[in-house]
Parts: sequence; structure tokens; C-alpha cells
Amino acid sequence: MPENPSSKVVYRYVSHLTRDTLALILAGGRGTRLHELTDFRAKPAVHFGGKYRIIDFPLSNCVNSGIRRIGVLTQYKSHSLIRHLVRGWSHFKKELGEYVEILPASQQFSEEWYQGTADAVYQNLDIIRALKPKFILILSGDHIYKMDYRSMLLAHVESGSEMTVSCLEVPIEEAAGAFGVMSVDENNRILRFDEKPENPTPMPGNPGITLASMGNYIFNTDILLDLLEKDGKDPGSDHDFGKNIIPAILKDHKVYAYPFRDPETGKLAYWRDVGSLDAFWEANMELISPNPELNLYDPDWPIWTYQRQLPPAKFVFDDDERRGMAVDSVVSGGCIISGSHLKKTLLFSDVRVHSYSSIEETVILPEVVINRHCKIRRAIIDRGCEIPEGAVIGFDPEQDKANGFRISSKGIVLVTRGMLGQPEGYA
Repeated sequence: MPENPSSKVVYRYVSHLTRDTLALILAGGRGTRLHELTDFRAKPAVHFGGKYRIIDFPLSNCVNSGIRRIGVLTQYKSHSLIRHLVRGWSHFKKELGEYVEILPASQQFSEEWYQGTADAVYQNLDIIRALKPKFILILSGDHIYKMDYRSMLLAHVESGSEMTVSCLEVPIEEAAGAFGVMSVDENNRILRFDEKPENPTPMPGNPGITLASMGNYIFNTDILLDLLEKDGKDPGSDHDFGKNIIPAILKDHKVYAYPFRDPETGKLAYWRDVGSLDAFWEANMELISPNPELNLYDPDWPIWTYQRQLPPAKFVFDDDERRGMAVDSVVSGGCIISGSHLKKTLLFSDVRVHSYSSIEETVILPEVVINRHCKIRRAIIDRGCEIPEGAVIGFDPEQDKANGFRISSKGIVLVTRGMLGQPEGYA
């Protein structure tokens, strides 16, 4: 079948747009609702999905979208994040106009560290000017989703927008106090924007749903530079895109919403904020289902990451009382399941499960050792923990609390090295 000449023209046009785009990923998030999971790592550095870290998803989206000029803005407890970026994302060729650069808070334009999302970008204005992009794509570094930014970029240009905000339809009770929400006209031009209101504005004709910001924006560079310089001089500003920049420019600038939907079905696209222990556990558990919404096995949209060279997972012993097996589970490389039973469990790399243990509905981060005769269910086991022989976790909340473990609002038990009295620090 002959190729459609018009599709080639559109592809070349979009390719020029992506080459003229600089992506800035805001990766300084503290992640306080993840509690001890972020004691030694920033939220974007938290492990997810068996072999990845959260930051890998916006980075992979950029690369798969053809946007290969990327800056990652870091701040809070960034050592493990920077180590991951250096090991896994430093292979780009600057000579070919592609790179992933780390932009730590360095007090370029202020004596303060990054004070807000807008200030984080403002303090890197000299770098942006030197790179001379036509468009700036600003991304949150702590959400799980797959998105082709080319479609958003094309919509931004075709609408004549000066700023575009990606958004999702979210239940009002879920958005209240958690998301920036907006009202739009029939052409998706934003009429009003409120940052994390307690009573979000419902969508017309759909009183239970509101239009929530994903924290992803596209700006024309000249507009963004002007806005940030004005905001940077305002002592009363919180220097935040949602609180200050967007509400202030709606009247005098063209600001449009870009509804994020599944390109194949037109339905709501997969997007998860894994900012709480329950949300983190649930999103990982979703990956265990036979056909999860988030397809990590899609060869057309791979999720890239750094990973150690590890041997294949191994299951040993086949005795009635000592059988190494996993059912409805995800098991990563380097794991050895020795005479224990796993059900609906996700194992990250290099985990050892010794004999006579039973584990169910649990997320186990890398390099964990689970000794013999353990019973664990509905738990999150942090990296490097060694679970002592005979431990019982997730069966008796009062005993879990007495052992120093954290229990979430939905009964998920978090276990870290510190709670076990083991050395902490490696994230």
C-alpha cells in the first residue's frame, strides 16, 4: 500500500516541533505522604513496577515522543535520583542535540533553594536562554503514565495557545484539596483555574467530575521567560505555576487545556499519582492482573531505565511442604524463590525468599531477604530489608504497630530497615 504523502508532511512538521522543544522535569518532590519510603530518596526516585523508578516514566515519554533535550530539576534528598540518572540516562549524544542534564538547586538567581515549581524553572533561566528552545515542556516527575507529548505539542501550536495545560477528568472527591482544577469553554480555552480547592468546580453536565491538571505544561519560550521574570520580582508570590502563574495570565493570554485520553479508545487514559502508601501499593498490584491498564510489555512504547546485569529469576524445590512457586505474580531478575509460595506479589530485582514462607499481595523492593517460615500479606517491604525468620506481617494490626511498622489507612503495612533496627541510608 503506498504511503500517504500528507502523513509524511505532518511527521516532518511534528519532528521539527519536538526538536525545538526543551523538556524540564520537576523532580524535587518531597513525597511526604509516602512517609518512610521517602526518608532517604525523593519521590521521583521511588521504585515502581518491579524494575523502574518513577522518574523513568516522564523520561521515557520524552524519548519515545522524540523530545531528547531534557533537564531534570532536583532538590530534596536527590542522591539516589542523581545516581540513577547518571547510570541509566547519561548515554545521549550532546553532539547530536540530545541530552538528559541534571539541574540541581544552585541558587543561580536567588540565595534560596527552589521555592516553588515556577521558581525552579526561573532559577534556570540562563540555561534556557542559552539553549534557545522555541517551546518549553514542563513535566511533573512523580506520576506513572504513558503519554505521547507530540499530540499535546501539535494541539498547542494549532490552537495558537501561549500556554497549554494537560488535564484529566477526575471525581470531585478525589480532586478536592489534591489537584489544580479548571473550567474551560467549548474550545478548551481555560476560563478559571484554582489550585487544590476544597470544593472543585464540576464540569458542565457532569456534577461529579472536575477537570484536573496533571502538572504538565507547554509554554512558548518567550512568554514563559517574561512571566517568570515578573513573578520572580513579586515578593508576595509563592512562585508556583498552579497558585500564581496560571490564574494570573488567563485574562491576557491564550491558555488552553489539553484533555489526556487514550489515543486508541478515546477513553480516559491511564495516569496514577502514587503519592500515598495506598496508591503506591494499589498501582503496583494493578500490574499483576492479566491485562493491566499500564502495559509495560508494549514494544512500541518501552519504559527505559537503569538496571544491573542480573541472572534470571530462579524457583527451586518441589516437595509438598517446600515448593518454590509464584502465582499471579511479577518476579524480576536476580530473584531466588527457594521453597516458598508467592501469590499476587511483585518482586523487584535481587530478592531472596527462603524456604517455608508464604507471601501474598505484597510489594517487595530490591535486595530484600526474607528468611524461613515468614508469613506476609498486604505489605510494602522497603529496599534492603532482611525479614527475620518466623516473622508475621500483615495479619495482626496491633502486633504490627507494636513491632514499629507503619499501617496505612487501608491496612497496608510498610516495613523499612529502620523499623527492623537495621542500618539505613541506601535508597
